[in-house]
Amino acid sequence: MKNSSRFTNQVRALLVGILLISSVGVMSLPNTKALADPGCILDSPGSKIKHVIYLQFDNVHLKRDNPNVPSDLEQMPHLLNFIKDNGVMSGNHHTPLISHTADDILTSETGVYGDRHGQPVSNSFGYFSSSGTKFASSFTYWTDPVSSFDTQYSLLNSTGQNAPAPWVAYTRAGCNFGAAALANMEVENTGSDLKTIFGVGSPQAIEGTSHSANAVADFEGIAIHCAAGDPLCSAANGGVPDVLPQEKGGYSGYNALFGHKYVAPQISSTLPMKNLNGNTINGSNGIPGFPGFDGMSANVTLSYVAQMQEKGIPVTYAYISDAHDNHKTFSAFGPGEAGYVAALQSYDRGFDAFFKRLNTDGINPTNTLFVITSDENDHFVGGAPTPTNCDGVTISCTYTQIGEIDANLQNLLASQGITTPFAIHFDDAPNFYIHDNPTRTNSTVRAFEQATGKLTAVNPITGNTDKLMVAMADPVEEKLLHMVTADPQRTPTFTMFGDPDYFYETSPSSPTVFEAPAFAWNHGDVQPEITTTWLGMAGPGIKHLGLDNNTWSDHTDIRPTMLMLLGLQDDYTHDGRALVEDIKTDALPHSIKDHNDSFEDLATVYKQINAPVGKLGLCTLQVSTQALNSTTSGDANYNNLENKLVSITNNRDTLKGQIINVLDGAEFGGQTINPHQVDALTDKAHGLLDKVTDMCSTDKHGKDKA
Repeated sequence: MKNSSRFTNQVRALLVGILLISSVGVMSLPNTKALADPGCILDSPGSKIKHVIYLQFDNVHLKRDNPNVPSDLEQMPHLLNFIKDNGVMSGNHHTPLISHTADDILTSETGVYGDRHGQPVSNSFGYFSSSGTKFASSFTYWTDPVSSFDTQYSLLNSTGQNAPAPWVAYTRAGCNFGAAALANMEVENTGSDLKTIFGVGSPQAIEGTSHSANAVADFEGIAIHCAAGDPLCSAANGGVPDVLPQEKGGYSGYNALFGHKYVAPQISSTLPMKNLNGNTINGSNGIPGFPGFDGMSANVTLSYVAQMQEKGIPVTYAYISDAHDNHKTFSAFGPGEAGYVAALQSYDRGFDAFFKRLNTDGINPTNTLFVITSDENDHFVGGAPTPTNCDGVTISCTYTQIGEIDANLQNLLASQGITTPFAIHFDDAPNFYIHDNPTRTNSTVRAFEQATGKLTAVNPITGNTDKLMVAMADPVEEKLLHMVTADPQRTPTFTMFGDPDYFYETSPSSPTVFEAPAFAWNHGDVQPEITTTWLGMAGPGIKHLGLDNNTWSDHTDIRPTMLMLLGLQDDYTHDGRALVEDIKTDALPHSIKDHNDSFEDLATVYKQINAPVGKLGLCTLQVSTQALNSTTSGDANYNNLENKLVSITNNRDTLKGQIINVLDGAEFGGQTINPHQVDALTDKAHGLLDKVTDMCSTDKHGKDKA
């Protein structure tokens, strides 16, 4: 378990390889052994794509955390070389804000930021009630309400409706869709999820209450969403209606299977179901079933994916848990530590077996779109390894000091004279919720923000006094960063992006500052180290570029790129754009082919004005930080800067709407690009970016131009 574990941060705070130079040989075999699905219509160029395999890691790194120790992917050469030899590996891929497992995965699945899927703040979000601030988990099934007394959907779009579900584009095309532990597409908990899916008083809901461990093994983590009328998801097989009551255009006649109990008999030729090592997949209760989200190692996840594909489920989305924590002892590994290296070697063997097995089945890059990525890139917290020249491959690393630094904000703020009741979600980038939901200009809020900006702590690892705040955003900047949803109760009073060595909490029994060796990998913050991750793609239509560090992208770009290649379409406009730089010319729509350069120029600057960690987002966050920490008389500077941010957001939103209509129209609507229109929009975007960038710069006297 770790920061990005599928457990809530509240629970977490209480618990307070060898490098091979090899490649996978891919033979162009016909798809003869895997069952075909003639009803699945993937209208790809030349109709070459017959299978879709999407994998998202929890915190697996392309870049090195220690310059002497090969990175996670370097220690998984069968995966890294498969992507580089058959497609493109982008090392210039980014997260939204805050960078967290829930928000990152949902953004990747949907192609929209958190303000349009409802989870822009963390693995949990706050809301206000008469008794103060409470929190709800982001990990719930797609149609779950926030709670029994708050019937608002946990996942909601910008108009307050249930957010469109990511499997719909596939099932409407006649494709069965398999999900293995990827967020919110399957049962995430044994409480509200089972009641939502199976009904209050159902045997499944009763089991969830009376035998929770059994219910996890039986029902959590695994699902198949079937095409309309497909017998695989019939009631005889345990299928239930796939209910999406607010899906645009309606969604009736579709069924789904939820849980290992119902899915395993349909995909596994022998029971109990085995992982790639030939071992039975067991739940925590020791009986066959889902092993829990932290138990979804490569050997387990890839077994589910392979068996789904082999049984004629052509689209599979899956999650793979991190390798840098010991999920049995709930302790953290450091880079190059023996347990970490062993875990990566196991993952590498799993991918070797997976690719070979699929190739034998006739599932390979000649007919399969592989898209593989990771959520946030965690920051390691610990001292130097011993010996200093260890590489983890020939010389193991050990750590005498390892673990994040926990800082109790309740105590730290009290030392600044702040006793106003508040709550946070426990995190490296905590969202603050001040009780009674005061407005952002309230004097209590302003005093609170200024005090937070001054907090310091003595680092128990280095002995230095650290300033804890790196950047701050209130609802004005949060809106620009796509962190404000249609439900105002979820909007934080303000967000603090902190020193990445620290994890912030308010547990009454916790010391003010202490090292917590159980957790050593932090995320959520705004530093490039954390927000920069990777995206790998291989298959028909993908260029063979190897490593591409030039094309700037983020998680919203994954879905439009995939759907454009597949000839599918959502019934909403994405926030992302298709990564045409990585797509072969003959796989591009005719509407883009003739003006590809103009499309790329517009798409490139669009990302920089709209992405939370694009140039405009990072620049305005600096301005926001200055505003919230301003102490000028009457808050004149604060008001001036905030008004500028409001104006920038309004201008950006107008321009982004015009740009995405052009991009989306070319990608999915067959709309021919007008070069003059595109050039004008590109110039406007650069003009806005230049104006805002100028606000962040300083003159020769060091005075901020804002």
